[in-house]
Amino acid sequence: MRELAPIVLFVYNRPWHVQQTIKALRKNELASCSDLFVFSDGPKGAADKRSIQVVREYLQTISGFKSISIIKKKRNIGLADSVINGVTEIVGRYGRVIVLEDDLLTAVDFLRFMNEALDYYSEENKVMQISGHMFNLVTESKADGFFLPFTNSIGWATWQRAWEFLDPKMSGYGVVKNNSVLRKKFNLGGAYNYFDMLEAQLKGKIDSWAIRWYLSVFLAEGLILYPTHSKIKHIGFDGSGAHCDDSGSRVYANSVHITNTTQINFPLVSLDRDVYSQVMRLFSSQKSLKCKLRNLFVKFKF
Repeated sequence: MRELAPIVLFVYNRPWHVQQTIKALRKNELASCSDLFVFSDGPKGAADKRSIQVVREYLQTISGFKSISIIKKKRNIGLADSVINGVTEIVGRYGRVIVLEDDLLTAVDFLRFMNEALDYYSEENKVMQISGHMFNLVTESKADGFFLPFTNSIGWATWQRAWEFLDPKMSGYGVVKNNSVLRKKFNLGGAYNYFDMLEAQLKGKIDSWAIRWYLSVFLAEGLILYPTHSKIKHIGFDGSGAHCDDSGSRVYANSVHITNTTQINFPLVSLDRDVYSQVMRLFSSQKSLKCKLRNLFVKFKF
């Protein structure tokens, strides 16, 4: 295995969630060998100052990693700019990065899976992201992962070569808008209207890094490796965060899975059409999914 990828964690004003995220991450097999960078956004208003202070006091007590760097913002810049700026900075220095937010519980082999996948597909330009999360699906895959054509914001990793495709200004919007075939493909065959989010982003109604990253990967015809079973459990849909509630919980993993083999069986770089069809059916069947997926792409507009 090459030098381990640095971990970038974005936090705001939820002390309990941050503590749970760190506790789980610290139990990872490779935590003590990994560099951790924590980006703490500044307060949006006076009401947030105390909770942010509590979070930052806790951050000072963290141990169990190779190194810990805490970057505190004096003013609020929001999650979208935090992620874009933070990932750009760290991936530019290290060439690869693992990204988490402050409400994600990881399996003890999460870092192993992410680092080995980053190594395995480092020269595969079509692979643009590694996902740590998988939806609640039962698959017959014999491998420990498969490829899907859309990005994920619940614990992920990427390389500098892929992140260079990020287009924050969404200059490719017109390409999708003016091509009905591409637009349908972008919307997962009509299972979910991601294009509506692009327009909302352009109109300033939302502020999402994730929808811009998805567009960038989509236009580059990239693929994303998903684990066969999720290595991330999301604990933020409890009403504690902006844009987060408990709707559509059946879609997302409610537990984490450990790969019980010494060698991870990675798949060939090819879209898994069977799993993709299952995902589209799952998305289409959930009445509350529109809000839920929107949450994932716009979460915590600080």
